[in-house]
Amino acid sequence: MKEFDRLWEIITILRKECPWDREQTNESLKYKLIEEAYELVDAIDRKDWDLFTSEAGDVLLVTLMQIRIAEENGKTSLKEVLNRLIDKLIERHPHVFGDADLKDTDSVLKNWEKSKGKKVFEDINFSMPALYLAYRIGQKASRLGFDWPDSRGVVDKVCEEARELASEKDREKIEEELGDLLFSIVNLARHLGINPEDALRKANMKFVERFRKLMREAEKRGLSLEEMSLEEMDKLWEEVK
Repeated sequence: MKEFDRLWEIITILRKECPWDREQTNESLKYKLIEEAYELVDAIDRKDWDLFTSEAGDVLLVTLMQIRIAEENGKTSLKEVLNRLIDKLIERHPHVFGDADLKDTDSVLKNWEKSKGKKVFEDINFSMPALYLAYRIGQKASRLGFDWPDSRGVVDKVCEEARELASEKDREKIEEELGDLLFSIVNLARHLGINPEDALRKANMKFVERFRKLMREAEKRGLSLEEMSLEEMDKLWEEVK
């Protein structure tokens, strides 16, 4: 682990000798951690493993910077963070480090939730992106037996929520019904074994790429999107698909 020790040494030196690093706080770096995590996710989606290596390093760097700053302020220490993680992993994997009989992923996840010793949803992080948060809420409710028996029931629920949204006239109720529809769609994704965050991210990328193709094709034909009718753009959209 000499590389890890060297990295920790470098971070300690930077905190003392670099003006920018010295000015950072846990608060100033919190969104940097989120930003770096999303860049790592992007590298995974691209299957760019050279980029992954770089971005994983950035996530590790910001995480260790957070720990180093907290250590300087007497809030915790690297040793305490590591020992807490070690204890947690051993405690929550009794089928690996003990004699518990957990043979499949579902039983492992149920034991994980039980080992936390918290009330339902108490450990939910409501600062997560809403789409993924809905996914995690659905997972937790399902592990307690509150779920549809199959995806057909969720499809029916999606259709029901869509009808309620279409018939609503009150602005506040429209927002509520739209939220219900989105939540039911997330549960449908979960039943289909699809992470809705990944599905929507791919749909976003697909739309942007197709729209770029549409713009390039319009330019080739000497057309301006601003001057085209919706019907003309829709026809060109179908062509580039």
